[in-house]
Amino acid sequence: MARKCEICGKSVVVGMQLSHSHIRTKRTWAPNLQRVKAIVNGSPRRIMVCTRCLRSGKVQRAI
Repeated sequence: MARKCEICGKSVVVGMQLSHSHIRTKRTWAPNLQRVKAIVNGSPRRIMVCTRCLRSGKVQRAI
């Protein structure tokens, strides 16, 4: 599965989770990716797109 938006390039971010007792553990934050059928170079194609790109209208969806 693709873990990167094909429009904006948003991908997984790595950081530290900090508990109440200040125990630090590594964790990842994944973007909200959706597999949509979109028009790419004039032809319909399935691509992985983050919801922010979908909402802002950067993707022209194919019907």
